[in-house]
Amino acid sequence: MLDFYTIVIGLLILLLLLGNVFFPYLWLDLVFFFSALHTGYKCHRCLSRKPPITLLDLFLAKVQKHPEKPLVLFGDETYSYRDIDRRSSQLARVLRDHVGLEEGETVAVFLKNVPAYLWVWMGLEKIGSVMACINYNIRAKSLLHALSSCKATVLLTTPDFKAAIEDVLPALKKEGVRVFFLSEDSPTEGVEALLGQIRSSSAEPVPISFRAKVTPQSSSLYIYTSGTTGMPKAAIITQSKLLKVSHMFRMCGVTPKDIIYLPLPMYHSAALLLGTGGCLEVGCTIALRSKFSVTHFWDDCRRYGVTVIQYVGEMMRYLCNAPKTDRDRDHCVRLAIGNGMRVEVWKEFLYRFKPIQIHEFYGATEGNVGFINYIGKVGAMGKTNFLHKKLAKFELIQYNVDQDEPVRDEKGYCIPVGTGETGLLVAKITSHTPFSGYAGDRQKSEKKILRDVFTKGDCYFNSGDLLMQDHDGFLYFQDRVGDTFRWKGENVATTEVETTLATLELVQEANVYGVPVPGHEGKIGMASICLKDGLPFDGKEVYAHAKDCLPNYAIPRFIRIRQWSPPERCWN
Repeated sequence: MLDFYTIVIGLLILLLLLGNVFFPYLWLDLVFFFSALHTGYKCHRCLSRKPPITLLDLFLAKVQKHPEKPLVLFGDETYSYRDIDRRSSQLARVLRDHVGLEEGETVAVFLKNVPAYLWVWMGLEKIGSVMACINYNIRAKSLLHALSSCKATVLLTTPDFKAAIEDVLPALKKEGVRVFFLSEDSPTEGVEALLGQIRSSSAEPVPISFRAKVTPQSSSLYIYTSGTTGMPKAAIITQSKLLKVSHMFRMCGVTPKDIIYLPLPMYHSAALLLGTGGCLEVGCTIALRSKFSVTHFWDDCRRYGVTVIQYVGEMMRYLCNAPKTDRDRDHCVRLAIGNGMRVEVWKEFLYRFKPIQIHEFYGATEGNVGFINYIGKVGAMGKTNFLHKKLAKFELIQYNVDQDEPVRDEKGYCIPVGTGETGLLVAKITSHTPFSGYAGDRQKSEKKILRDVFTKGDCYFNSGDLLMQDHDGFLYFQDRVGDTFRWKGENVATTEVETTLATLELVQEANVYGVPVPGHEGKIGMASICLKDGLPFDGKEVYAHAKDCLPNYAIPRFIRIRQWSPPERCWN
């Protein structure tokens, strides 16, 4: 009998050894898969309740559990879970009773990274309103476009943006958009200051009846993305998606004891959905900074006892390019979560700042599929396996870059690429992996949908990203298709820049695209323009116009002057 057990144990050991040889990531794949499965089940149970349990409810549960625990560390200020809860209730009452905001209406937020971003968000959730997160770098026509596309009826901002607001205020009043400053006083006629009323309002819990119509499919947020088609669009983030995405930090190993350093702009999904939402779901603390600073990064990490950092690739390159110091390894950071880090930066970061667990991830704001590199393989932006593909039905398909369209076979169906080949990422649209689209014109959403991909009548989300998958299931970003490029951590819509330049009197035609620059992440803007007959190029005029109408990251750094050839015309 002893010999039998010895043989069985020996066979099990042999199988484990063989498994490690032929399937080196099998056990980690299984652990992550079942973790994702458990998370999905939890979210499903929450959303199936009547009324559904949302991220707001998870936040309120944390308030009850540890009301005095710090939620936001900002400069020398500390805001507890109770502080944010009470201030958000005060705001909710002012917006509902004084401003007259109704459930389902949209409020645009034009703010920097400040604690108010969090209590405004939770306040709007408490009355069932949608928050549109506006990029505070945009101005003039771009700002008006962002506000009109989400049909905002109220704009909340601060006197920091006095000039930008006054520039568009007449147009906003014409459209019926009311503007309020989150301050004690207003320096602008026609803009009311709300902070005094907020502070004097009741901080008691807001009745659930104020948000009685909220369902899993209700819109929670509008987050703007250039995507790969045209002007910036307001991606719809439903309550269902918000709850699911907020669990990603927990899946990456973030715990309630962690302190998250957040220097990324909160108008983006990375900082708001993953960073802030993830913190609320886990119940940890945010060390918030108004803007990323290479000089202050590690000092802030030491000051606040930061254990988790959130990054984009450009940020990590800046840190690695900073002068070395004796304190480079003097910190408590154990985990970094983000996207866009190049191989050479990844290696240098680990070598210089001591081994830190890095979880690179991939996911479009409006997309219906995402990946996490839970193994930590340098250079990979995610990992998949056969079990994952059963749940998230995605494919990499052949793509003709010159014709800017997928390659189809003689039957009209798309063609999957092989292992090691570059292909366009597409993900099947189902009830479990929906694509909610963009606020406003349905045509904008339709452009992101591919139909009849593998069978007649099927629908897939077109990510616009070219990826490559190796034989171990690791995924690598290759390029982006369409009319956008990425610079300084922001997506630049070439259509928007071209339209802006075309309004200049001296420009006959403009074509904008991104070009790579050695030593920098992403691509920088180049504008190829044709001048009208008899008009000279005026660089100062072009720059002044671009600076007035575009955010800094979207201004083309290079200009090419080319001769204009009128298009051929066919006469009947």
